[in-house]
Amino acid sequence: MQVGFIGAGNMAQALAHGWGDPVLCTDSGSGRAARLAEELGGEALASNAELARRADVVILAHKPAQLADVAWEAAAHAKAVVSLLARTSQADLRAAYPGVPVFRIEPNTAVELRSGVMAFAEPDAQTDEGLRSRIRALFERVGTVVDVPERLMTVAGAISGVGPAYWALLVEAQVDAAVRSGMPAAMATTLVTETMAGSAELLRARDGDTLAVRRAVASPGGTTARGLAALERGGVRSAFAAAMDDVVGA
Repeated sequence: MQVGFIGAGNMAQALAHGWGDPVLCTDSGSGRAARLAEELGGEALASNAELARRADVVILAHKPAQLADVAWEAAAHAKAVVSLLARTSQADLRAAYPGVPVFRIEPNTAVELRSGVMAFAEPDAQTDEGLRSRIRALFERVGTVVDVPERLMTVAGAISGVGPAYWALLVEAQVDAAVRSGMPAAMATTLVTETMAGSAELLRARDGDTLAVRRAVASPGGTTARGLAALERGGVRSAFAAAMDDVVGA
């Protein structure tokens, strides 16, 4: 399946490197498409219309505000469209690409390492199920695909899409705290990141039972319990709630 990217920014690059296949790509003059094609093979094309003619699947990785302008060039030639555009519904996509099969996916940058999480908008009556299965299989090569109702896609993006940045901030905060207590930054970074990775595996093994994982570590009145209490006093839950509200309501 020949993939063509309209837009060659961070998410397009992460997906393309995760797949590792030659790509067709365009950009709006940044030069990123040429660099991506040089890295992976394929071609940086001169127009979105040419890309749509040659690609089996057109992946929209441009800015959401450019939907109409890009569709004006590409819609007449596209065979199938996968949108990575935030806050752009399947109805919006169908209006821009009439008669073309369209799919909405919200990935995160961990697809570059084939460890991504992707929210895939659930199908409706107009969906070609056979094509959807092939699109799903393509994205399953670079991580976990979760079917999400259209109405919850923005919420999903506010979890997995922004998640790598949130976890990076949490790692940074814990490393900084360790450095203030005298530990070298490199040592602290290893301890924090490996602990995070192992904790994710524990949570998977326990079907997401966060209470069981916490109770296995925190004894009554112990150091972990005191640390958890300090995080609660610091507003960790309210901070995440506020972040969700800001992202979803943006």
